[in-house]
Amino acid sequence: MAPTQEKPRLGFIGIGIMGAPMVRRLLAEGYKVTVWNREPERAREVVPVGAVWAENPAAVRAASDIVATCVIDGKAIETCCFGPDGLAAAASGADLLVDFSTVDPDVTVGLAERLEQSTGMAWLDAPVSGGPGPAEAGELTIMAGGRDGDFARATPMLASLAANLTHMGPLGAGQTAKLLNQAIVGVNYVLMAEVLALARSTALDAAALPRALAGGMADSTILQRIYAQMNSGDFHPPRGRAAQLDKDLRAVAVFAGKTGYSSPLIEQAVALYRAFADQAEADTDSAAISEWVVGGKH
Repeated sequence: MAPTQEKPRLGFIGIGIMGAPMVRRLLAEGYKVTVWNREPERAREVVPVGAVWAENPAAVRAASDIVATCVIDGKAIETCCFGPDGLAAAASGADLLVDFSTVDPDVTVGLAERLEQSTGMAWLDAPVSGGPGPAEAGELTIMAGGRDGDFARATPMLASLAANLTHMGPLGAGQTAKLLNQAIVGVNYVLMAEVLALARSTALDAAALPRALAGGMADSTILQRIYAQMNSGDFHPPRGRAAQLDKDLRAVAVFAGKTGYSSPLIEQAVALYRAFADQAEADTDSAAISEWVVGGKH
């Protein structure tokens, strides 16, 4: 019998709403995971179940074969790579970065080229969709961009996290797919909020709508999960933050503008979500737009 191949040592930077359950899933799958987060108090989300805390991103790289990142935006990933104690400051260690963050495709390509030139590290953009529950269960959707060999090397780790894993093309292709994903998500968050307002204005049982429409053309994960969440007002703790979805939708608007195509439906949804997010508190759940819509604030 051939010997079992040893799992690569993983580093993980960004222990947030998505990062923490992803780390716990990887630990449950038998990976050794070294972690770092800008707010060190987030260590309590993963260290008690086996993660090893590092003092900075450079130390994460030094202890790992592959480093994953899941941070808020392009500026954050740039700091993780090139800050004073960033990945580039490590003399040796991981030679592959898998970025689960949602970042502009052009920014991704630029940072990846810079990191490879300075450290030799390859880059795979692998943004995720699904939310914290699917992350913990290994049921995320992951769309990846990068070289074939880098994707193949990361596939066992990615498969531990994903029910649906697709290599979309060269570097940046995963982020482009994620932008399109967020366009669909953002428009549907606004739509579900408006549908809920309409349902509550009638005599029907608003809570029964997902069950009634299940299996039909209108059925979707957003109808079954997000509409139901909106109807129940279940926003604490947040499953995703309004500020994050707003950031992604702003990126969608920029991307759409670059293509030269008119996208009036997306533009309207982006504007409506922006109006909601601008007055929301920092930790407001992304689905809480329903309270804003039902309350007649748009």
